[in-house]
Amino acid sequence: MKQAVFAGTFDPVTNGHLDLMRRALRVVSHLTVAVAKRPEKGVLFSQEERVALIQEGMKGEERFTVEPFSGLLVDFARSRKIAIIIRGLRFISDFEYEFQMALMNRRLDDSVETLFLMPSETYTYLNSTLVKEIAGAGGPVSSFVPPHVDAALKKKMEARR
Repeated sequence: MKQAVFAGTFDPVTNGHLDLMRRALRVVSHLTVAVAKRPEKGVLFSQEERVALIQEGMKGEERFTVEPFSGLLVDFARSRKIAIIIRGLRFISDFEYEFQMALMNRRLDDSVETLFLMPSETYTYLNSTLVKEIAGAGGPVSSFVPPHVDAALKKKMEARR
């Protein structure tokens, strides 16, 4: 059974993230999504809220789990006997950072491999920061996120006003 971990902040989870999760499940038996705490990034949603939003977005998928985490991803993977890290590559500009991270993870634990996946071309421009900026300005984000995330974003943005 090939297991993989897909880690990120997911603040909020987008259709692009969900697309990569589904693509990963085409090549692995089980996917664990690790939701990073990352308070230094000034997240909009709490870690618990992000976990719940991802669970709702992947509802019905039995080969999938989502967990909060902090610390090093390779430590998280090792503690769960996961040997594959999934990373998404949207553009060439992503590659340099992701390649450096993959090499560092290999240096920290050479039993963990990194597998790069490309999202659907529909989602290559999409990232959580842009979604939050659009939502914060009152713009529509329903084509970028699932309906439950759209509703959660609206609620968060209204509370900030």
